[in-house]
Amino acid sequence: MHTTAQDTADVAIIGAGIAGASLAWALARGHEGAPPQRVLLLEREDQPGYHTTGRSAALYMASYGTPAIRALTRASRDFYDAPPTGFADHPLLSPRGVLHVATAAELPALVALQAELQAIDPSVRRASQAELLAAVPVLRPEAAVAGLVEDSAADIDVHALHQGYLRGARTAGATLLTKAELAGLARGDNGAWTLHLADGRQLRARQVVNAAGAWADVVGTLAGAAPIGLEPRRRSAFTFAPPEGVDASRWPAVAAVVADHGPDGEAWYIKPDAGLILGSPANADLVAPHDVVPEELDIALGIHRIEAATTLEIRRPRSTWAGLRSFVADGDMVIGPDPAVPGFFWLAAQGGYGIQSAPGAAALAASLLLGQPLPPALRREGVDAAASSPGRLRR
Repeated sequence: MHTTAQDTADVAIIGAGIAGASLAWALARGHEGAPPQRVLLLEREDQPGYHTTGRSAALYMASYGTPAIRALTRASRDFYDAPPTGFADHPLLSPRGVLHVATAAELPALVALQAELQAIDPSVRRASQAELLAAVPVLRPEAAVAGLVEDSAADIDVHALHQGYLRGARTAGATLLTKAELAGLARGDNGAWTLHLADGRQLRARQVVNAAGAWADVVGTLAGAAPIGLEPRRRSAFTFAPPEGVDASRWPAVAAVVADHGPDGEAWYIKPDAGLILGSPANADLVAPHDVVPEELDIALGIHRIEAATTLEIRRPRSTWAGLRSFVADGDMVIGPDPAVPGFFWLAAQGGYGIQSAPGAAALAASLLLGQPLPPALRREGVDAAASSPGRLRR
């Protein structure tokens, strides 16, 4: 499909990361029996998912996030376990598991976390120090006095997921435009939007979806919408080699339990990753939206924390990177029509949860965009559209 000033798409989605790609897939195919939508998917970079989707730690954890985000994550599990035929040529999930480990000082926080997680996943269980050290022998005993085991956590093949959405959307008729930087938005008297691109092109669509990640408030301003108060936060990570002769590939991921450290309550985590180990200080540093790079201090802090909690020696990381995780004040996502700008729809503030909840978030967004009732999978998990509504931020 080629859209000109005389050829109006049903929906233009700004941003082709996991949020935009998954919604484009749902709309172009015909969500829950609705007619397929004519979709334009715009990405300002050379490749979709450059800033955040491609820099994810790639873990499915039903316990991760606010209650509303956890509901979307649980509603996504069926898709991950059994994606549509042809979506990917191998499973999207592979078993991993997570250990939440606590020092003696953090045992009260561990007890509170156990009660919270078991309320949503009864399979989460307490683990003794002996069990923790047997599962990940490099843990120092003082860093793992006790812990929790979350067996249902799994690795996500983010590349296969993202490419499956993009390929499926294009096959269904969606048009993906890269190097398509939005410079302006104007809504005409007939309700249709004209999208002005930086290279001079003009496109038209009846509805515009703001899936621009850390730049969502910038795009909102172009549409005349009030800001949602988006806060992009830098998270840095690195990979390093396991000890010589040690096969770490079957280790679970390990995250420290900390009573008060950042929006996610973590001080460090490690996770096996393609023959190496991925590590992070679990930082959440407020920054302006930009092509973020890791700060040396972040990497040094992560190395220090991991070496203090384990016997691992990290002489030189193999690679380092950073990504932006964008939040609003209450930590929930922003999914829904703008309360003051007709035809403008928010799909933003995924935080660090956009990959694990992508199928559920796309189903919620598609239902709201098309004026449909929520699908059974979302209702079954208690997804409440009001919890993600942009209107909640402006009361």
